[in-house]
Amino acid sequence: MIRGAIRLPFLTERGDDMSDHDHDDHKHGLEFDLEKLAQQRFGRRGMLALLGGGSVAALVGAYAPSALAADAICVADAPETNGPYPGDGSNSAPGGTSNILTESGVVRSDIRASFGTSTNVAAGVPLTLKIKLGDANKDCAALAGYAIYIWHCTQDGLYSLYTAPDENYLRGVQVAGEDGMVTFTTIFPGCYPGRWPHIHFEIYPSLDAATDHKNAVLTSQFAMPAEACKAVYDATADYEASISSFGRISIASDNVFRDNSADEMTMMTPALSGNATEGYTAEVTVGVAV
Repeated sequence: MIRGAIRLPFLTERGDDMSDHDHDDHKHGLEFDLEKLAQQRFGRRGMLALLGGGSVAALVGAYAPSALAADAICVADAPETNGPYPGDGSNSAPGGTSNILTESGVVRSDIRASFGTSTNVAAGVPLTLKIKLGDANKDCAALAGYAIYIWHCTQDGLYSLYTAPDENYLRGVQVAGEDGMVTFTTIFPGCYPGRWPHIHFEIYPSLDAATDHKNAVLTSQFAMPAEACKAVYDATADYEASISSFGRISIASDNVFRDNSADEMTMMTPALSGNATEGYTAEVTVGVAV
């Protein structure tokens, strides 16, 4: 499986189709093409960060097949914002609680249903999310006993506790086993204006620590692969609102992901298998700088 964040087809999936003039530019050679692709993919700031002062030829490694494999690299995930809807006690919410981490029932594998006063289930394309928590300083060796809290929007782009104030679904905590693994059952998130489709997460050193956002050792986000996003949004009527939003956003224009390096985006983009009809299985490793 290949992570969608830096596959070359990604450059055209978001609408950056090359003109006839662009196709003529191939006569300038591989380095010219790679520099052009990198500018489209990462923006000038991201490209300079990727090169790190090296030559354009260094971009070959970024796009080489070996660099795209799901387990090819181990770097620390880039810290990202927890956004306006974290439910971790860091801000207020219109619902009954702004800190779901202290609620009985939040430690669970299947996060599709609300718990407590509501038992409604979030509809959407099924997504099984397999996450390994790894020590980025030790080749992603398993971080047994670490906890992860994930949350994301509905197929309509709403967040429980906030824009869906009567619900607390699509949020949950799990503790990594000896192999560093956790598995969540959820739905494929929708796309709303201004953001690339994503899943938020926070990493804690233990389950006991996972009750207060101040104890998090990493706050970041997963970027959903472009091909799967397009497949889900185009094929599923209930995701119709996501189509136009997805058509207007790219990794390069997303205000969260756009300044990340190629390696960081590789780490933060799950590798997916499956389809929009039967659902997907996603696999991803979180690199934590312990």
